[in-house]
Amino acid sequence: MSPINAYAATEAGAPLRPFSFDPGELGHEEVEIKVTHCGICHSDLSMLDNEWGMTGYPFVPGHEAVGFVTALGQGAKGLKIGQRVGIGWSASSCLSCHPCLSGHHNLCAQNQGTIVGRHGGFADRLRAQWPWVRPLPDALDLEKVGPLLCGGVTVFAPLYEHGILPTSRVGIIGIGGLGHMALQFANKWGCEVHAFTTSGSKEAEARKLGAHFVHNTKDADALKKIAGSLDLIISTINVPLDLHGLLGALAPGGRLHVVGAVLEPMPLSAFDLITGQKSVSGSPTGSPTAIDAMLAFSARHSVAPITETFPMSKVNDALEHLRSGKARYRIVLVNDRT
Repeated sequence: MSPINAYAATEAGAPLRPFSFDPGELGHEEVEIKVTHCGICHSDLSMLDNEWGMTGYPFVPGHEAVGFVTALGQGAKGLKIGQRVGIGWSASSCLSCHPCLSGHHNLCAQNQGTIVGRHGGFADRLRAQWPWVRPLPDALDLEKVGPLLCGGVTVFAPLYEHGILPTSRVGIIGIGGLGHMALQFANKWGCEVHAFTTSGSKEAEARKLGAHFVHNTKDADALKKIAGSLDLIISTINVPLDLHGLLGALAPGGRLHVVGAVLEPMPLSAFDLITGQKSVSGSPTGSPTAIDAMLAFSARHSVAPITETFPMSKVNDALEHLRSGKARYRIVLVNDRT
């Protein structure tokens, strides 16, 4: 088996350099793909900097990889050589525990991240267990689909898993890498969509992406004006939230769902939950079936991330573009290594 050529960092925060490694024999349930494009997620930066304390070095980022199947292990099912596929945050799960058998593979205790304890998709090839290698609908552009496989399913899952109806009123906090996709999904779901932002300059774009109403959270009265009205609020940001105000904006039985990785503890008042029977929840990306549903929904309703592209050989420039907050709204690397 020929070596895989990738880009890796040797320590936290270090620049990525060309790196080759021997992947060994293809596993029984593994699939190998030729990577044509790979999105950059903020989680790649968090792992690169070891913010979560679980990064191993040398570290190859990349968990929004798309391309073509080049090899199949003997136990790999449902795929064929040459098929267009994508791999998101997860690369394997046990397939035998209750979450896996009930279709919630992303909640498996043995679920392994594509860039956790293994090398990711900033490379010419990538391997993963077959359930996590998902076929791509023909209508989806390879240059755009990568961010859907992590960020996209992350904001799609709350709508998919919590019985959100087309008559529901949904709020999205943050118009960025996750939020701009969440606005599209909620709108195409049929919901009344409320966008929350601290930037008044984003109002026009938020409306174009699907928001019916835009609220500037710098306005102290913004949440009070919609008190008791929203069925679901999805928070996509990674900074502390005004939990009292947000829970107050929920209708009875409403839910605040967190997908932005806020590192600080979240102070909650029991009465904010008890009054109105409200809840706070969170979720990690999605299962293979949720990813398939999200991809089919995106193809049917023309949901796509707004992306910028960089050649993979310029990966450090792309990472700096993201780190500086200039990305609009997702970055995709185009593999220019032969």
